[in-house]
Amino acid sequence: MRILMVGLDAAGKTTILYKLKLGEIVTTIPTIGFNVETVEYKNISFTVWDVGGQDKIRPLWRHYFQNTQGLIFVVDSNDRDRIVEARDELHRMLNEDELRDAVLLVFANKQDLPNAMNAAEITEKLGLHSLRQRCWYIQSTCATSGEGLYEGLDWLSSNIANKG
Repeated sequence: MRILMVGLDAAGKTTILYKLKLGEIVTTIPTIGFNVETVEYKNISFTVWDVGGQDKIRPLWRHYFQNTQGLIFVVDSNDRDRIVEARDELHRMLNEDELRDAVLLVFANKQDLPNAMNAAEITEKLGLHSLRQRCWYIQSTCATSGEGLYEGLDWLSSNIANKG
């Protein structure tokens, strides 16, 4: 199962990847290229491509779109200043032809922070209800504790399987 994980810089993508892979918190630095790991969960093998999110390298995301079955879009729920930027990047990607069949999982990350927007607020700010032709789901997560991550993988695996 080929999963692409994207999101703005500092959203928590790399922390999520290694929490899933190793079950532990790793110290991360900004990802300039990509990290790729295979995560085994419930007899399913997810190949997760974690692609850096700094604005200079976002145009490179599209090189990873081919054969992607599931898209994980990670949002820093605490970053109210950049939620519009996150929405614009998400919709730009979803308009790409290669991603027309990919299911979308949004991780509303950093839910442990006191000022974090909840999933309903992020759904609204990202314009998810406008995605008529897309199978999508939003999951509240906290990458450092692992909360919500496996629930998200459960949703991904069952919805990708249904499309197969």
